[in-house]
Amino acid sequence: MLAAAMVLAFVVSAVATRFLWMHGCGSLRIIDHPNDRSLHRTPVPRTGGLGVLAGLTVAAVAAARGPVSEAWVWLSAAVALVGVVSFLDDRSGVSPHWRLLAHLGAAGLLMAGGILWTVIDLPWGHWRLPLPVVLPLTLLCVVWMINLYNFMDGMDGFAGGMAVFGFGALAVLGWQAGDLAYAAAAAIVAASAGGFLTSNFPPARIFLGDAGSSTLGLLAAGLSLLGAQRGHFPLWAAGLAFSPFIVDATWTLFHRLSRGERLWEAHRTHHYQRLVLAGWGHRKTLLYSYVLMAASAATAVAGVHMPAAEQAWLLVAWAGIYVLVHVKVGQVERAAATGGA
Repeated sequence: MLAAAMVLAFVVSAVATRFLWMHGCGSLRIIDHPNDRSLHRTPVPRTGGLGVLAGLTVAAVAAARGPVSEAWVWLSAAVALVGVVSFLDDRSGVSPHWRLLAHLGAAGLLMAGGILWTVIDLPWGHWRLPLPVVLPLTLLCVVWMINLYNFMDGMDGFAGGMAVFGFGALAVLGWQAGDLAYAAAAAIVAASAGGFLTSNFPPARIFLGDAGSSTLGLLAAGLSLLGAQRGHFPLWAAGLAFSPFIVDATWTLFHRLSRGERLWEAHRTHHYQRLVLAGWGHRKTLLYSYVLMAASAATAVAGVHMPAAEQAWLLVAWAGIYVLVHVKVGQVERAAATGGA
């Protein structure tokens, strides 16, 4: 059943995405024109997220068996809210205040369904959080994941690839824990993203748009919190699986804050954007990013089975890796500026 659901999600997403860039019309024909933040030079449709959502929805309905737990109902409602508001934003623009309200509402729906960040569970300690901390921490986690995924959706094949590796890791962790419904949900998201990549791998013929990137960010937050709450894995494992996006977006945010930049203005200072602009191009940057994503996902799956001391060293090692990535990006920029390779 799990394999069949994955195949169905992949095929429906791939077919729907192909239709959207080849034959989309009316409200399904939304074009992304290059701007100050863009890395592309020609207009490209940005309704690919609808293809991902189509694959996810069809496969989830087909795979459903018996009563559905309350958590899935609330998570689905949150996805619907963010998906609709984000599609309206893609189509005609939505005020940032209304977008933020939708994101806060989605976080509220998750919390109403009992999907909360209730413990800090690290290799060197375990702390249960009081309710006054749980609610704002969950809210911050969900809203930030929605937005950071949107921020990182700026290069061909990038956000879709992160979904394949990140949700793939969650699916394996759920399967190892014996929760096949959870594993199926994560695997369906990964497979839907894979179907989208058939039209998004460089050179991309269609983009996710906010409807796709925002819902993937919401699902990353929701499934990570839900899996940790059910005891399938510590939350740091999910964070490690999605760390290529989390670290880049968070690092860039604090860097811009330190420079006094206006956070709402378009920019091209994420590490992946800097590599593309320094001459690596989409394909080379993407392939190196896939290596990083695959490694972080694989070590997240393996890390939960390690002794606590080894888990701690694993996280320290990854912190070092990301420092090296930052240094390497700077070296590539300097070499490009001086005419080097």
